[in-house]
Amino acid sequence: MKTTTVTTEVLNDLVQINNDRIEGYEKARQELKDGDQDLKSLFLNMIEESQKYKLALATEVSALGEDIETGTTTSGKIYRGWMDVKALFTGHDRQTVLNNCEFGEDAAQNAYKMALEEEDLPSNIRSLISDQKAALRQSHDEIKRLRDSQA
Repeated sequence: MKTTTVTTEVLNDLVQINNDRIEGYEKARQELKDGDQDLKSLFLNMIEESQKYKLALATEVSALGEDIETGTTTSGKIYRGWMDVKALFTGHDRQTVLNNCEFGEDAAQNAYKMALEEEDLPSNIRSLISDQKAALRQSHDEIKRLRDSQA
């Protein structure tokens, strides 16, 4: 029973982070200027990525017979590390937007790292989280590359 509770909490925290990531990139897209079509397109891909990850996580929560988090706030311990990031996805120029997005991607990496530190996760859940973390790392690195090219 404890394992199910811990697993559900971890999964729902990651669902919330992906919800916030979606919301953050939607805000970031709105902040960009018309000439930033490359970033608008990239951010749309990242929104779609988080929607896919959220669905996979939510499927596992449902399989455990638990309720899926749908909002963008929760009291989970992993999520609390992400809360301050949410407001930072806004900016007014390309450099600021990329800086804030990189900070958000760092926080997502940290949240996934914390999730993987939970000892009671079943191996299939651990594998899912690990795979998502690796893919999100690629997104992080792309944002960092673009940010560095602005300097």
